[in-house]
Amino acid sequence: MPRIDELLRGLKDKEASDLHLAAGIEPRMRVHGELESVEGWSPLSHEELMELIQPIAAESHWAEYVRTHDVDFAYGLEGVARFRANYFVQEHGAGAVFRIIPEKIVSLEQLALPAAIGKLADLSQGLVVVTGPTGSGKSTTLAAIIDKINAHSKRHIVTIEDPVEFVHQNKESVLSHREVGIHSGSFAAALRAAVRQDADVVLVGEMRDRETIAMAITAAEMGTLVFGTLHTNGAAKTIDRIIDAFPSSEQPQVRLSLSESLAAVVSQLLLPTSDGNGRVAVNEILLRTQGLPNVIREGNTQMLDSIIQAGKGEGMQGMDDALMTLVEAGRINPRDAYMKARDKSRFEAMVPAE
Repeated sequence: MPRIDELLRGLKDKEASDLHLAAGIEPRMRVHGELESVEGWSPLSHEELMELIQPIAAESHWAEYVRTHDVDFAYGLEGVARFRANYFVQEHGAGAVFRIIPEKIVSLEQLALPAAIGKLADLSQGLVVVTGPTGSGKSTTLAAIIDKINAHSKRHIVTIEDPVEFVHQNKESVLSHREVGIHSGSFAAALRAAVRQDADVVLVGEMRDRETIAMAITAAEMGTLVFGTLHTNGAAKTIDRIIDAFPSSEQPQVRLSLSESLAAVVSQLLLPTSDGNGRVAVNEILLRTQGLPNVIREGNTQMLDSIIQAGKGEGMQGMDDALMTLVEAGRINPRDAYMKARDKSRFEAMVPAE
């Protein structure tokens, strides 16, 4: 058994989310958002760390790491979990981060996400963008939505990721998992192919470049239900980020296409619970309404807050409102909500003086 498996098993046992390895320091785990040193381990030298991480990397991945000093891949430990691995080089030598991917997909009900997010699984077409910083649970939320589609609909679902994270078993639907770099040359190429593969639903792990964004919009316009992620914060910044990915000469056409294809934007944060024993997702939700296409076409994104407020009856909610609900329910600390809020004045009186 590779020695690193001991650390990865410990990651699962401690209910941690990430394992951080870097030459010059002892291994550390992120537990409920905070990094903690792993007991019984001393600082690792560059050579020791290289010996630790090489055995679980395929020859092709290790060769890429040696050549480029950076590689991503997935590693499965039977009976424990799958892990998304990133190997890199830092100031003092080798480095690696492992993110745990639970073997069992957590359902929407178990995640206790707003009902409006669950209803996205019932859409027949359009572009749904799930946004948030790294580590905010976007992949977990999307996996739960895909799992609901898989359980209740007879569709062809294509996932395009780098690397493949959650592995879905065929239920009512047929799943095709495709890994960029192994099964396709790029996200955009795999998206283009998915349209020809009679895909009803496509999950794009990351809309990281203009070509991928353009293909996602085109596929949604053609009648496919497309889920994608962006590292943005809030609906307005998400729409602006999509438009700004294109040259100014193309932006009017992109605004038109996006106005016709965008079905929803879900922004997500992950905050520690007030009891310190876990984390809870906080969501801003923008859904398609009659007024949304016009706002996108005219670039009037400052009106999105008004659309969200007017759409509360349909399940829409602003991030600050979602934070306030969790504070009032005692699920998160006022200070954590204050740090993430846009209108901090709403939370100032609730934050105890230091």
